Amino acid sequence: MSAAQTTAIVVSYKTGPRLRECLFALAYDPAIRDVLVVDNGNGKAETAWLGAFAAKRDHVTILAPGSNIGFGAGVNFAAASVDSGDLLIINPDAVLKRGSVEAMRTAGNGLKTPWIIGGKVFDVSGCEVRGPRRRKLTLWRALTSFAGWNTWTLEDTPAPDKSVPMDVVSGALMLISKAGFDQLGGFDETYFLHVEDVDLCRRAWEAGGEVIYCPEAGALHYGSTSDVPSAEIARHKADSLIHYFRKFASNPLERLAVRAVAPALKGAVSRKASGR
Repeated sequence: MSAAQTTAIVVSYKTGPRLRECLFALAYDPAIRDVLVVDNGNGKAETAWLGAFAAKRDHVTILAPGSNIGFGAGVNFAAASVDSGDLLIINPDAVLKRGSVEAMRTAGNGLKTPWIIGGKVFDVSGCEVRGPRRRKLTLWRALTSFAGWNTWTLEDTPAPDKSVPMDVVSGALMLISKAGFDQLGGFDETYFLHVEDVDLCRRAWEAGGEVIYCPEAGALHYGSTSDVPSAEIARHKADSLIHYFRKFASNPLERLAVRAVAPALKGAVSRKASGR
């Protein structure tokens, strides 16, 4: 993989002060050419801070779509202004580890386009969070995992010490070439929040590309910093899961199965979000 220029994309909605840590890390990372921040609707104080932050840095741009258009649509909105190079997609409450972009590029040498490279996303204690390493999503894995028996994500399994193929990596930290992103048509904007990264990874390997997990790359993820009710987030997650299964159902029997389990899936996601 050539040393392509990298544009970081951050989509923020009522993120809070952690957004500042995220942007300082990106703005001063020598491997990042530009930083695009999609302000989906932050509070007045954060919006004012963003404006002042960007005014002092020529390579930081604030984009305002005018309303909360969702995560995937926000990334697409920013990516449309990028001509070439690579896109680093990172959560607004995540702080990039220095050297991660370089490690991802090294891991991407020789990969088939459209490639996607993810990294380790860890909490304040250094433990891998749920999601950076995942198996292919199936109805069974969704139902069992949200019911309390995790058959989908791999954070409780031994972590690899080198880059390895992975079915799904996390949209909280993801590198993809602009050409590959365009080839895939970007994120499916039907997903307002959650599962859009699962969808993108699936479409990448179905298109003949490769998805890789690179443990040398990483980001500290604070998590749960957005001022949004957990019930609302759970609703978006359930809706996204059901859309995913409907979208990829290959025959009438699978579509019938999705319809049958949709209420149980919504209930499981809601119970997990509420801690019941």
